[in-house]
Amino acid sequence: MIWDYFIKDIGIDLGTANTLVYIKGAGIVINEPSIVAVNNKTSQVLAIGEEAKKMLGRAPSHISVIKPLVGGVISDFEMAQEMLRHYFKKIGNNNFFSYYRVVIGIPPNLTEVERKSVEDAVILAGASKVFLIEEPVAAAIGARLPINEPVSTMIIDIGGGTTDIAIISMAGAVTAKSLKIAGDKLNNDIINFVREEFKLLIGEPTAEELKISIGSAVPLDEKLETAIRGRDVSSGLPKEVVVKNHHIRVAIHHSLALIIEAIKEAIEKTPPELVGDILKRGIYICGGGSLLKGMDRLIEEEIGVKTMTIDDPLTCVARGAGIAAENPEAHFHLFNSPLKPLDISL
Repeated sequence: MIWDYFIKDIGIDLGTANTLVYIKGAGIVINEPSIVAVNNKTSQVLAIGEEAKKMLGRAPSHISVIKPLVGGVISDFEMAQEMLRHYFKKIGNNNFFSYYRVVIGIPPNLTEVERKSVEDAVILAGASKVFLIEEPVAAAIGARLPINEPVSTMIIDIGGGTTDIAIISMAGAVTAKSLKIAGDKLNNDIINFVREEFKLLIGEPTAEELKISIGSAVPLDEKLETAIRGRDVSSGLPKEVVVKNHHIRVAIHHSLALIIEAIKEAIEKTPPELVGDILKRGIYICGGGSLLKGMDRLIEEEIGVKTMTIDDPLTCVARGAGIAAENPEAHFHLFNSPLKPLDISL
């Protein structure tokens, strides 16, 4: 049909760390950091995504490098809108008229105001119709897990701003919890630890690099270490120190313990029959935090349930949102459900 030429079905994972865009028939076409650089003097947007990330911690005073989302929630509405508008332009087919039908992932337990701000940002950026889907549900769809069956699927999405935990059965979240402890919090833990332990000031990019290269959730057989550079706290001069993997494990231990505690709480609030299913079927983890060395082992040891990382864990929410966007009628019962899952937020 000629109408199909103008319609674009789009799935978006609007993450605190990265934004991914999925288009029907093309798959994931955009995967960039959720960062915007702005000239404060002229209010001009200088860079979005990868180019803006390069400026993080390195920009002069007249340039602000902004993360429009904090803790999974839009903190700078205007910049979030600019970022989405930029991505819509990138995927546009230069038609005079285009109809964007968007499915976008959100953390569980958002307030109505927070949900509305996501909807408004997407509409004002150029979308014609918006459906909201909770990120753990989208991740389960993207991982092709059997969420429509009367058995439970437990999925944990450890992202940049939030850790989203959901136990899904018969196409609905029976128990859902969103915790504002995830990748960004681990980076801050590392920054604080290095300042206290080595009297060295480092920025977020260096902390992220440490977490990825030598960080781990459990003790490793191999000894990893890396040299980092920053500013000496006492002298204010450049300094280099060598950080070992056990330092990073100590730095992030408390935050990981809180994630484990939240997982236990979610299971405690779940009906016994579904808990039996979890023991039988295991726990699935996704998101950037699932790639932390030994994260699956830590959950398995602490919870006593087999834990598996989903294939391509960084893109499963965007893939799930995209699959739902391709056939919104079949997934309509997953959008904007008036029946909220059991809220066990702290």
